[in-house]
Amino acid sequence: MPTTLPPSRFGALLFKPAVLASALFAVAAAHADDTTNQEQRKPGDNVTTLSGVQVQADVAAPTSAYAGGQVARGGRFGVLGNQDAMNVPFSLASYTDTLIRDQQARTLGDVVDNDPAVRTGFGYGNYSQVFTIRGFQLYSDDIGFDGLYGLLPRQLLAPELISRVEVFKGANAFLNGISIAGSGIGGAINIAPKRAEAQPITRVGVDYGSDGQVGGTIDFGRRFGAGNEFGIRVNAVHRDGDTAIDGEKRRVTAAAVDFDYRGDRLRITTDVGYQKQVISGGRSVVYIGSATEVPSAPSAKTNYAQPWSGSSLEDTFGVVRAEYDFTPWLIGYAAAGGHHGHEFGDYVSPTLIDNAGNATESRFTVPYIADTGTGEAGFNAHFDTGDVTHRVTLGFSALSTNKKAAYAGSDTFDTNIYHPTSVATPDYIYNVGPISDPGFTGRTQLRSLALSDTLGFMDDRLQVTLGVRRQKLHVISYAYAVDGVDGAKTSEYLQYASSPIVGVVYRIADAWSVYANHIEALTQGGEAPVNFNGAPVTNAGQVFAPYKAKQNEVGVKWDGGNVGSSLALFQIKQPSAYVDATNTYVVDGEQRNRGVEWSFFGEPVTGVRILGGANYLQPSMVKTQGGLDDGKDAIGVPRFQANAGVEWTVPDTPDLTFSARAVRTGKQYLDVANTLKVPAWTTYDVGARVTAPLEGVPVTFNLTVQNLTNKNYWASATGGYLTQGTPRTVMLSANFDF
Repeated sequence: MPTTLPPSRFGALLFKPAVLASALFAVAAAHADDTTNQEQRKPGDNVTTLSGVQVQADVAAPTSAYAGGQVARGGRFGVLGNQDAMNVPFSLASYTDTLIRDQQARTLGDVVDNDPAVRTGFGYGNYSQVFTIRGFQLYSDDIGFDGLYGLLPRQLLAPELISRVEVFKGANAFLNGISIAGSGIGGAINIAPKRAEAQPITRVGVDYGSDGQVGGTIDFGRRFGAGNEFGIRVNAVHRDGDTAIDGEKRRVTAAAVDFDYRGDRLRITTDVGYQKQVISGGRSVVYIGSATEVPSAPSAKTNYAQPWSGSSLEDTFGVVRAEYDFTPWLIGYAAAGGHHGHEFGDYVSPTLIDNAGNATESRFTVPYIADTGTGEAGFNAHFDTGDVTHRVTLGFSALSTNKKAAYAGSDTFDTNIYHPTSVATPDYIYNVGPISDPGFTGRTQLRSLALSDTLGFMDDRLQVTLGVRRQKLHVISYAYAVDGVDGAKTSEYLQYASSPIVGVVYRIADAWSVYANHIEALTQGGEAPVNFNGAPVTNAGQVFAPYKAKQNEVGVKWDGGNVGSSLALFQIKQPSAYVDATNTYVVDGEQRNRGVEWSFFGEPVTGVRILGGANYLQPSMVKTQGGLDDGKDAIGVPRFQANAGVEWTVPDTPDLTFSARAVRTGKQYLDVANTLKVPAWTTYDVGARVTAPLEGVPVTFNLTVQNLTNKNYWASATGGYLTQGTPRTVMLSANFDF
């Protein structure tokens, strides 16, 4: 099995001259995610006067945790920075490290399972997590880290390294730019790293999960210096053993070191992380194949993969970010980061051949290596012109990633998803790349320039955001290597696109705001094929501009102090291409998702915390080839989703808390014609925790049971294949706060 590049290679990547130049510019930086629990400054703070024009600076600190501590008051809204959710014309939910720790989350999917607008499945034939937001997929490749794409592990991420999981709902090309894999049409996820807090942290944890996962964690944080201007946070986790799925084993080793400096005018953060995840006998997905109906889900513990299947995922990543106050009204910012990822997977997924669960499998081996460098720089200016306030942002971003890959596979063999058959590791019948020395297969370069102005009227009760991002997308593909020689270029895509934004938010009262927005998403345009159904395509080779998905949204938000809620109505239209009756490749298809989202959160009564909501969506195909499938639901998109979670801390006890959560997901379809229906499902999770001193050291004991009833169900039909839900999983932990 190939090994990862040595640390010196990662260092060369992260600090190569071009990126180093950006890092040097970082002394003029701003826009950093300073993750202390401070309230965001109001627009009127730091007011001064320059040349007769009133100007002001607004240093947006990350918003504090909301009542109950499970969510934050806001988060990062792309180039607009960290803001309170009540003050922006978008929908965002930010889940805290308190929630992550209390729920004993083991994956990013465990965290976003709290969101009624998000559902999780697996990637195509592998173990990566794919998230569906507002009916569109978000690949794990396209998750941001402190506002930058391309830095995090591509398939799985250890939640122990995370401070916040920020789920942005809606199109976001202006805010975040186009992503590497081009997903995220219906939403985005940004990960905020941990930072040293005002109070010292020395937390050591041990944990157990069924059926044999044993682990340990360390969380250490300190501030130091004459004014506590320096901070360091160290997190580490190691966990290994059998999961609740028969024959599946998982091992994770991860660590992150986060440093920050807070000066009077200069602020710098540095985040470096390492993660290795090894999956043995991993259960993957099920392809429908020749089956004419959706099979009943096997026992939740059943593993229809092979004992020798699995994956090794190793990642090293880091980012330096800084901001500098040039004047009280002008801030500059810059960030530079890099990522090296190395994967090697022996994947096995059954393909059904009948309705009785009989299937064929084959060995499919894929090594994948990626090196990414990314960064951004810009300015934020805050000033007044008469009675109108302005919050102007100007930002430039750049990303470059190089990929190496190969693949090999075996002949097929028989199995049954209800009664799996184990076979010896088969030999390869093809090896393309080859897997022992994969060559370059792709290069992606993204560039963008964003400009916006948020105008405030009536003492900023009414705010209007206008902006545009000009984006460059350059993607080159290469043939697989032969005899150690990289393949020739097979295609090149170079296109530009502009992504506008119009957003309005009005504070009709201190506790109420209403908003509306028009914003777009971008995905790479298609290229007309040479042939279709054996006949030549009339415009073969024509390259189309990036597809623009257009969103319109209106909503209302309420902040009652201890309880908050939001309601949004939205429509997203995503174009698609097909070959029409004249055998011409045209961009005339369209998926139209119309929906309503409702969420609630907070602590309505001391000791009682609530979190949940509901989501109704109409994922309609409205323009299909020949109108054949007009009005049908898009694949893998449930019409109804709902969550209801509650925690109760028993009065007059040593912090004894009980929790429960129900997750409901409606039916979804596995095919375009909507003849294959995946049934609706509901799961229940329960938990309990208590904090008590042990030899003078506070210890929190935690019990969590996921899928309490051990329900057998298909969790997702996203991608046109089936992802099975996890079985009942019991997790126990003890955290010692020294």
